[in-house]
Amino acid sequence: MGKRYFCDYCDRSFQDNLHNRKKHLNGVQHLRAKRAWYDLFRDAAAILQEEQSKKPCRKFLQTGQCDFGSNCRFSHMTEQDLEKLSAQVQGEQRLRELRQEGAEIPPGTIEIWLEKRAKRLSTAQSNSSRNEASPAAAAPQPSAARSLPDLSRDLQTCLEDGDPIKIN
Repeated sequence: MGKRYFCDYCDRSFQDNLHNRKKHLNGVQHLRAKRAWYDLFRDAAAILQEEQSKKPCRKFLQTGQCDFGSNCRFSHMTEQDLEKLSAQVQGEQRLRELRQEGAEIPPGTIEIWLEKRAKRLSTAQSNSSRNEASPAAAAPQPSAARSLPDLSRDLQTCLEDGDPIKIN
């Protein structure tokens, strides 16, 4: 039967000879799979630079879909996506600068996030109790009774602040 060549990018195997290997390595499917693999490891600055140089894809903006998908030569990112990516790039640059200066950066944990969330909740509840002036409004709500939009808003605030979240 002979040797078989397995391509990790394409997750395929075929008989290993010069003709088959050359045909596969120069094939469109292999080149796309290889590009997709290496795109997973690109840094945010490179992605931002590439996306800012592209024009927006009209079909994607109108319908939310594009027939070309990741092979489209136009950008599928909205202005908000670009702003978030830009904020991420700036955060990474600040971290690099801090590390070069020798400052220690503690890793983010769920406990730190919960402490910050509790502080935000307490300040929000104290502000609402001042407005309503009722003792029932000042009592803290149990987390199980909190509505989904409240928890979603807390998570969104945390993500906007750039706080890392680690859940076990």
